[in-house]
Amino acid sequence: MKIAVLVKQVPDTETKIRIKPDGSGIEESDVKYVVSPYDEYAIEEAIKTREKAGAGETVVISLGPDRAVETMRTALAMGIEKGIHLSTGGEVFDSYMTAKALSKAIRDRGFDLILCGKQGIDADNAQVPAMIAALLDLPQVMIVDKIDLKEDKLGALVTRRVAGGTKEIYDVTFPAVIGCDKGLNTPRYASLPGIMKAKSKPVEKLQAKDLLEGATALVTLKNLQPPPERKAGKKIEGEPAIQARELARLLREEAKVI
Repeated sequence: MKIAVLVKQVPDTETKIRIKPDGSGIEESDVKYVVSPYDEYAIEEAIKTREKAGAGETVVISLGPDRAVETMRTALAMGIEKGIHLSTGGEVFDSYMTAKALSKAIRDRGFDLILCGKQGIDADNAQVPAMIAALLDLPQVMIVDKIDLKEDKLGALVTRRVAGGTKEIYDVTFPAVIGCDKGLNTPRYASLPGIMKAKSKPVEKLQAKDLLEGATALVTLKNLQPPPERKAGKKIEGEPAIQARELARLLREEAKVI
């Protein structure tokens, strides 16, 4: 079984994000980058699925600048066997361009399964996996928290979460695109031997712009702004009846929500 796992390099959740003065993006000089957390579940599931299948190959694929290779090395240290880096050369790709380049790199490589996180935690668009499935004309299941590989290794029973705690179970035939969610597994830590081995594992480099087939951005970022600072709250004094009347007045006259 040949499995592709798509990963995205994103700012660490502990990083304090600063906006550029012109609003064109974020200041990257002091940002620490990591594997998007949902992608870690995809990495772990790729390794486990290959082990269940008894044979096969796992490949990590990432689109981004040169620093994205550092994130790919994390996946390789965890146990993925090889990588494919789609270099953007510093250019900004929207979701459509990203999906177009990734789908072109995936096509004709014989992958049985494409795993990814349900979304990246930076832009939180959750668009690329579905676009890739559409461009490759493959079945897709997103927000997945369980994958049961069939005995014939030609498909799986896939469970996804929906609203209200309800779950849906899909009988999926490979090849397919699956977006992984928290709870699917517990991602392993990269061992020291794994980290050392990752340095020598092959990473093929492609130019992302050569894979676009004429595609251009459908969405352009014009201005990025931090959310407004939260205003200080009000404390209402007095007995409960007085507090209730005053709260109703504030909601009606100031907040204008009733």
